[in-house]
Amino acid sequence: MATEVKLPRLGQGMESGVIVKWLKSEGEKVEKGDALYELETEKVTQEVEAEASGVLLKIAVQEGEAQVGTTVAVIGEEGEEATSPPEPSANGGAAQAVDEDQQEEGAPGEARDDERERGRAASVEPAGQIEEAKPAATPSADGGRLKASPLARRIARERGIDLSSLRGTGPEGRVVAEDVERAGAAATPAAAASAGEVETVQLSTLRKTIARRMTEAWQAPAFQIAMSADMSRALALRERLVERRREGEPKPTVSDVLTKVSAAALMRHRAVNAHYAGDSIQLFPTANIGLAVAIPNGLVVPVIQSCERKSIAELAAARAELVERARAGKLQQADLEGGTFTISNLGMYGVEQFVAVHNPPQAAILAVGAAEERPVAADGELVVRSMMTMTLTCDHRTIDGATASEFLRTVKALLEEPGLAL
Repeated sequence: MATEVKLPRLGQGMESGVIVKWLKSEGEKVEKGDALYELETEKVTQEVEAEASGVLLKIAVQEGEAQVGTTVAVIGEEGEEATSPPEPSANGGAAQAVDEDQQEEGAPGEARDDERERGRAASVEPAGQIEEAKPAATPSADGGRLKASPLARRIARERGIDLSSLRGTGPEGRVVAEDVERAGAAATPAAAASAGEVETVQLSTLRKTIARRMTEAWQAPAFQIAMSADMSRALALRERLVERRREGEPKPTVSDVLTKVSAAALMRHRAVNAHYAGDSIQLFPTANIGLAVAIPNGLVVPVIQSCERKSIAELAAARAELVERARAGKLQQADLEGGTFTISNLGMYGVEQFVAVHNPPQAAILAVGAAEERPVAADGELVVRSMMTMTLTCDHRTIDGATASEFLRTVKALLEEPGLAL
């Protein structure tokens, strides 16, 4: 009996998602647990696995947005007829049947051509970026239907290239991304003449989510406090840890030392390790610290769980693995959930000091600048020390200035004597 593949709810509050790409084609055999398609939610793009084995009889929602619970495909036995009716899509209408052009693009074999094509055109499609919903099939110059891959259509839209003017080099004259790239390169001199024109870039789902959450954050009553810490001993510790690391292990960074120190401080000041929950405040028993990571199309905050229980070497391994998956667009929804505190470090860019936007419902976020040599007074003398400025942005509904100051003072003390945090 055929099994309907429903769009899953991957996180609390998720109502819809965007199908970015199918990893299996109609008629292709699938095993339970195989990656079936890529789904983008408000927070992450991840692969969705097949819940049954059989043959992918039908893809009901080719690409684009769909509501949670919508039937997006049907899996059954070979030769079995897929009779599942289309279900409502996110815009309230029925999920559209696959048109002739899409059937050609989704045919077995050509889907794999598209995968190879995406690899060749990686420079124009950053990891995790959504491909916009495809327009209706483009007519060719002789009135027929123009065959073009989804990626070729997207690049042509972004660069203002008329697909009907191109000669396709793909199967049966299909226009592929390489054809569009070639045409774009040839048109570069002409494009220079139009310098100064306004370019409109549509927001991705992730970018829209960032905009919405930043707006929500600014509505909360927030305040900032700043302190500078002498990083001489913390940097020396980091160097010793780098020397002692085993082959193949990631190098511990200042961020890893800071994560360990912050976790220790959160355990001493639990009021900061908290969420604002309307008429209550939730205090957490473990320090689940999120690290702000820049990716090609936005910003994500993967979370390292129970940081207070991990060594700096273990934190370095967890951080390296999360950052690698974040930049490859391979984070899972669970990687982004459960954070109780956030660190945003721009020191590697030479930023001296900045203010990070509060990350609700968390009580605070720590913004960290570069550790740099500065003249400071010590025992009545002017000396040079490696100093780092930290700025704590706090939700005033959850904590007050005195509580925030005590926490930041503890972070400063532990950075200046990191052995106390180990």
